[in-house]
Amino acid sequence: MAIEFIRIDDRIIHGQVVTRWALENPCDGIIAVNDTAAGNPILKAALKAASGKKTFIFSYEEFLGKMEQAVKSDKKYFLITKDPITMAKILVDENLQVGIKNINVGPQSAREGTTNINNNADITKEEVEAYEKIFNKGYTIDFRLVPDTKSVLWSKARKKFYK
Repeated sequence: MAIEFIRIDDRIIHGQVVTRWALENPCDGIIAVNDTAAGNPILKAALKAASGKKTFIFSYEEFLGKMEQAVKSDKKYFLITKDPITMAKILVDENLQVGIKNINVGPQSAREGTTNINNNADITKEEVEAYEKIFNKGYTIDFRLVPDTKSVLWSKARKKFYK
């Protein structure tokens, strides 16, 4: 399960991931890491059905047990988390070693206390800290719903929070 594309998306798996991003970055399947989805058989089945590709829905702990296998496989997979906090734990705290340094951020719905970064990309203070942690690890973070829409890079957006 070599990880060829990394995405943070509060809807986890949906049409934009499967139809648009998979065309730009062909893959054999998807690895989604989300405790809620992994623990809910109905949600898990719905996410797998939305994919149309080989799809794994892991809890964070389950994924930790699969990380080494994920990066050593000859198959190409997307790695998706619902939020940047989980992604920061995977990439920074657990030091997942992948050959790519780009992260795509899809929808992050507006909630109370969020700051807008791009179309349908609103983040909390806790998420700001997670993005900064990932950024400081050397990743480029690109807030963009689909390949042909406006891109906002964290290197620019972070100036709203860090002077």
